[in-house]
Amino acid sequence: MKDPARALDPAISARLRHTAEGLVPVVVQQQGSGEVLMLAWVDDEALARTIGTGRATYWSRSRREYWVKGDTSGHTQQVKEIRLDCDGDTLLFVVDQVGAACHTGDHTCFDADLVHRVDG
Repeated sequence: MKDPARALDPAISARLRHTAEGLVPVVVQQQGSGEVLMLAWVDDEALARTIGTGRATYWSRSRREYWVKGDTSGHTQQVKEIRLDCDGDTLLFVVDQVGAACHTGDHTCFDADLVHRVDG
């Protein structure tokens, strides 16, 4: 259930293009290096929690619950910037990642498999 104390500023919410489920994808990037760490999802409450605490808070589509990155693993994300893309349909969290970003223990979720590379 939504926590009224965690309400997102309506002006921010109005700028977001939510999915039918009320979610917005978040690309997570390491501050400084620009490395892409992971993709996650937020709703307005998760975004409000992130803004309020400075700790990355997401909505788990599989578990149907909020999760704060690092609460169980210790691999935290301190959010330094939140940016909105030109279409309003994707957020970028620029973070200070401590430990692995991926639930597999890898530094980034994009270490798993190279699908294609263009050399030259």
